Amino acid sequence: MVKRQRTAFPPNFVHSLDGSHMMMTAVACKEAGLNFAGVHDSYWTHACDVDEMNRILREKFVELYGTPILENLLESFQSSFPNLKFPPLPERGDFDLRDVLQSTYFFN
Repeated sequence: MVKRQRTAFPPNFVHSLDGSHMMMTAVACKEAGLNFAGVHDSYWTHACDVDEMNRILREKFVELYGTPILENLLESFQSSFPNLKFPPLPERGDFDLRDVLQSTYFFN
């Protein structure tokens, strides 16, 4: 059972981040007066609002992934399970997350 939980966690965690990004985007679209619909990683709005939605989508991605997600997760695990040993986090690369704001094909 532990092995199944261990292998199920990563994709479920990534899926939860995708859902968080979608909700952040949906809320920001509503605040901007845009209609928004989405299923999984497919987001829709009226054709006249696509450029605005794409801007919001990128901004919310940078906002979400600009937070120390893995660091917070590790801290939470260490607090919840103080007797377990966790591997160190991977080193961060040098990618500038803000480059996403100008990426033509970031989300299509």
